[in-house]
Amino acid sequence: MTGEIARYGYLAIFVLMLLESACIPIPSEVTMLFGGALVTAPFLAPEQQLEFWLDVLAGTLGNLVGSWLAYWAGYSGGRPLIDRWGRYLLIRPHEVDRAHAWFEQHGQSAVFFGRLLPVIRTFISLPAGVVRMRFWRFTVYTVLGCLPWVIALTWIGALLGERWDRAEAIIRPFAWAIAGALVVGLVWFVWNRIRQIRREEATRDARPPANVSGRIPPPRHPDLQAPPLDGTAASGVVERVDET
Repeated sequence: MTGEIARYGYLAIFVLMLLESACIPIPSEVTMLFGGALVTAPFLAPEQQLEFWLDVLAGTLGNLVGSWLAYWAGYSGGRPLIDRWGRYLLIRPHEVDRAHAWFEQHGQSAVFFGRLLPVIRTFISLPAGVVRMRFWRFTVYTVLGCLPWVIALTWIGALLGERWDRAEAIIRPFAWAIAGALVVGLVWFVWNRIRQIRREEATRDARPPANVSGRIPPPRHPDLQAPPLDGTAASGVVERVDET
């Protein structure tokens, strides 16, 4: 990554940040910290003397375009795939409807704060597209969430110069902690959902079988009942038997 930034400058920053926002786990910490270091320590890449705000612009635009791609992927393919194959992923359509309602109320906060967290910022655009958050709202809060992150990393990289990797070493444990928490949450979700499905199946198997028609058959008319075996007619009159 640093080699590509040293070779292509702003273009490399744009592409790397685009990929990071398109659900490809490329650490933006390395991209923007090293880009900021080239502002005050040009000897790290003699052919690239970068400017602070152009760094910020390239990183923010890359994040925005990558977020659009992830949002479009979720918007166009996410919901139909979940409706068709979600049961195999232990996801149910009504849960997507619930997430849609939640995003309508709190989606701007999720997108904004998700952009400020390592790992989560890489994937936050995809669920926003799946639940079809309003595009203009998604765009505004994506930019608002990207700017503080990109500016902070570029500023720290410029401040540290050739020691930019020290900041990346400090940020890395937080990224690993968040990734670990996400994995634990995923394992808990799968385990809890399997238990729930088993309980539902056990409850369904324990129910008595219902009548096919769903109704209790009406009683037969007494006159239509079969005659008894003792020789009496259905009306109750004793018939005379010829003994001969």
